[in-house]
Amino acid sequence: MNALMTFHLALILDLIGVFFFAVSGSLLAARRGFDLVGSLLLGSMVGLGGGVARDIILNTGPPSAFTNPIYLAPPLLAAVLVYFIPGNIERSARLLLTFDAGGLALFCITGTLKALEAGMNPVAALLLGVTTAVGGGILRDVTANEVPRVFDPKDLYAIPAFVGAGLAAALWHLGWLNLLTGTLAAVVVFGLRMLSLRFGWHAPLAARSWARPRFRRR
Repeated sequence: MNALMTFHLALILDLIGVFFFAVSGSLLAARRGFDLVGSLLLGSMVGLGGGVARDIILNTGPPSAFTNPIYLAPPLLAAVLVYFIPGNIERSARLLLTFDAGGLALFCITGTLKALEAGMNPVAALLLGVTTAVGGGILRDVTANEVPRVFDPKDLYAIPAFVGAGLAAALWHLGWLNLLTGTLAAVVVFGLRMLSLRFGWHAPLAARSWARPRFRRR
């Protein structure tokens, strides 16, 4: 795969993923009553956190979020957008889940792609892609005193990311990964995530004989 094409593909999907995740962070900040600065910081944390962790693990130099100013634009845009969004708590919850699913879908692709380009083996690249996808969400939820969705027994979060990372790795090795196929892989992840929310799909419990805990998100 052409190196320049790979760079542009990763950058485009990365920036869109940062924006989607940043919107989810700013929406959660609004639901929890944070001010505009808190919204910007929480959006930046979720939008950039997974990518920073990825770049540190890859040890390819300073994280992209700190070397390329363009990465600061999506969180800022997200905070401003959420500030002017009319609506209520129920509507914001649906939007949060939708934008979070979009960020998850894009980051599992870009994380895997960057790991493969850095010379990691397919299994390690897949794991790093999933880490990139779920890392920012964990930071967001912990900071806002929420149960991280990746640990929610009534949710399906990491499995769609594994599917997307696996698709990205397979497409890359076949030489078929480009903007179109990468986007289609992200659409598959997004669709799987949204369907799991719609129909209540979830992974098996850690202990089969135990009852599934009951709790409500705030």
